[in-house]
Amino acid sequence: MEILQSIFTNWYPTVLTAFFFYIIYLLVKKLLERQSKGQADKALIRSIVLFSIGLIGFISIILAIPMSPDQKGQITNLIGIVLSAVLGLSATTFIGNALAGIALKLRRNIKPGDFISVDGIFGRVTEQGLFHTEIQNIDRDLTTLPNMTLATQAVKVTRGSGTFINVEVSLGYDVHRSKIEKSLSKAAETAGLSDPFVLITGLGDFSVVYSIHGFLQDVKSIISAKSKLTGAVLDALHEDGIEIVSPNFMNQKQVGDTLFIPQKPRKIEADTQPQADQLIFDKAEEAESIEKRKAILAEVEAKIKTEKENLKSIKEPEAKAKAEKKLTSTIELRDKLLEKIDKKMDELSDAD
Repeated sequence: MEILQSIFTNWYPTVLTAFFFYIIYLLVKKLLERQSKGQADKALIRSIVLFSIGLIGFISIILAIPMSPDQKGQITNLIGIVLSAVLGLSATTFIGNALAGIALKLRRNIKPGDFISVDGIFGRVTEQGLFHTEIQNIDRDLTTLPNMTLATQAVKVTRGSGTFINVEVSLGYDVHRSKIEKSLSKAAETAGLSDPFVLITGLGDFSVVYSIHGFLQDVKSIISAKSKLTGAVLDALHEDGIEIVSPNFMNQKQVGDTLFIPQKPRKIEADTQPQADQLIFDKAEEAESIEKRKAILAEVEAKIKTEKENLKSIKEPEAKAKAEKKLTSTIELRDKLLEKIDKKMDELSDAD
């Protein structure tokens, strides 16, 4: 009996410490899960907080184990050395990416759904974390970029309000530039682009390099639009009898030689190809729709706060009942939005 009492007395602080941190872990986890519904960033913060609680709890339990002061000192020193080594080896990259992620969030110049180009990589943003940013490239594959890369490299972000796209083509010196400019401008209009203009970007040994630019308002179709513009340039030049000598075609024909222009088809069939952008950037589309729902959710949350404040000042029973009904309806809308956002985020995670 005395032995059991001695064991209980010695191990009581350890068991109590473990139970205390276990309860704290569960309570904090439940609280953070409730607050992080529909918020990817808060989910990341939740993971960091829970990891910190678990680490502190583990160290506290080790130190609560009944042992001599010398043994506790040795274990404390060992834990300190291990943590110092881990932090020392990973601090530069870990902290650097975290600070870069915070800076990108504060600047808000990049968000899910945006087209970006950095360090030779082009794609559409699907996810922004504290330490990395994920983009979907034109092969539909996912590329993870450290946030330090985005913070230290020049990043080109395609504006959502529209952008100019261009196609370069090399043509011979034997065709006057005014004719070429007219054909290329016609091609841009055929491709559905506005405000077209032509630039002469180079004078080669055997050809002149022209660049046709046109304004694309719907940036989500940028891949398809570039392909359509390229096809329209080919068709327009061939229809006007202009031979393409791009990129390294040495024009040394004798008089009377045949031009390298394909024969015009009798009937041009309608374009039946699927929209390539929707097939390529499916995850980015979902990520952008989630961001839009989050923006609506923020507006609904603000509306709920305003309605609650107004409800306090209403004294008339009939008006108060009407205001309460309106508040209930707004809260139901908020709950539905949260449910849809969580469902979309789960689908997005499962798709990986």
